[in-house]
Amino acid sequence: MMKSYKHYILNIQFYLGLLLLLVINNSIEAKDFIVVIDAGHGGHDPGAIGQFSKEKNINLNVALKLGKEIKANCPDVKVIYTRDKDIFIPLDRRAEIANDAKADLFISVHTNSVAGSKIATGASTWTLGLAKSEANLAVAKRENSVILYESDYKTRYAGFNPNSSESYIIFEFMQDKYMSQSVNFASQIQKEFRQTCRRADRGVHQAGFLVLKASAMPSVLVELGFISTPQEEEFLNSESGSSSLANGILRAFLAYKRNHEIRLTGSSRTILPEDAKTETIPYTADNSIATSDSSSEKEPLQAPVLLKKEDVVEKKEETQNKEALEQTNKDKPVFKIQILTSSSSIPTGDKRFKGLENIGCYQEGGLFKYTYSASTDYNLVLKTKRDISSLFKDAFIIAFKNEQKMNINEAISEFKKGK
Repeated sequence: MMKSYKHYILNIQFYLGLLLLLVINNSIEAKDFIVVIDAGHGGHDPGAIGQFSKEKNINLNVALKLGKEIKANCPDVKVIYTRDKDIFIPLDRRAEIANDAKADLFISVHTNSVAGSKIATGASTWTLGLAKSEANLAVAKRENSVILYESDYKTRYAGFNPNSSESYIIFEFMQDKYMSQSVNFASQIQKEFRQTCRRADRGVHQAGFLVLKASAMPSVLVELGFISTPQEEEFLNSESGSSSLANGILRAFLAYKRNHEIRLTGSSRTILPEDAKTETIPYTADNSIATSDSSSEKEPLQAPVLLKKEDVVEKKEETQNKEALEQTNKDKPVFKIQILTSSSSIPTGDKRFKGLENIGCYQEGGLFKYTYSASTDYNLVLKTKRDISSLFKDAFIIAFKNEQKMNINEAISEFKKGK
């Protein structure tokens, strides 16, 4: 009798344990994936201003379309907007909304701009980090200047001055534990902008954005295009343009979510629209919107290679001469031009190098960073940077000494003393 009773108790315990395991598994699978979509600017903060439109409205239009598409494709995703109408939300409150919701992903939608009569096209995606060029820092300054619309910004942001380069030193030693996930998602967005939306690819960059700094989850800031360029402004405000951009971010989101689920549970319920036909926007050779008599079959995804064969040979010989020179100048700073950053290794001869040869590579912060040219002569490298500026607008000069990266200002100072 006692043996039968013990057997009965063991069976109950076994089935209760099995039931508990099923409940836990179901709760894990049933948990919503939470994404917070942040439409930059709003209310009395218009953002960048074009000839006939304001950034705040473009951002909100794309953000709402993106949220609607995510809801339609993913019933298991909870979409939260930092704003769904034309109101002003302080930067720290935007991050607070995401943190309070325990979001799995934060997407901040913005529109770029350049001063004067400069023409710039294409989309870029940004993650948190130290801006390594003046151009990147300028983008961060413009986006962070939103806090100036807040009366108590000095107290709220501990004296941070968005227009002072010194304030951005805080980002130099910042360790973002979500960096890898953020960069992977940013890279996926750029891939979709390039392949699905047929946008000029301006790449993945890092800079000190306050809204990303305060977000405790993988986060990206998307710059949809340039409101300061007339053709881009028309595209950004068009129904087809805004829908195309929202669709590109959606596809990147689906890929990210699927990988996220596989990493956690080994399987995924997310369906990728691999075979879905997507509408693409035809472009002319200069990446402006095509007119009615332009061929819709033209898809210039990359800037044309401007180097002639004889130029490449000449530059190859020039690089070899520089390398020989560096062997006799080991204690001097070596200047290089950083042209690309990637979360994964890029093979030699890849079209993203746009015909340049003898590309160098170093790893930093889990990223692969690619360089062109190398010399102890700063002026020579500066000249080369100007020569390739049409191919790599965001390229900038870095310095190494004894194969260790060093401060560029100190390197230039050493170069001047040694002349």
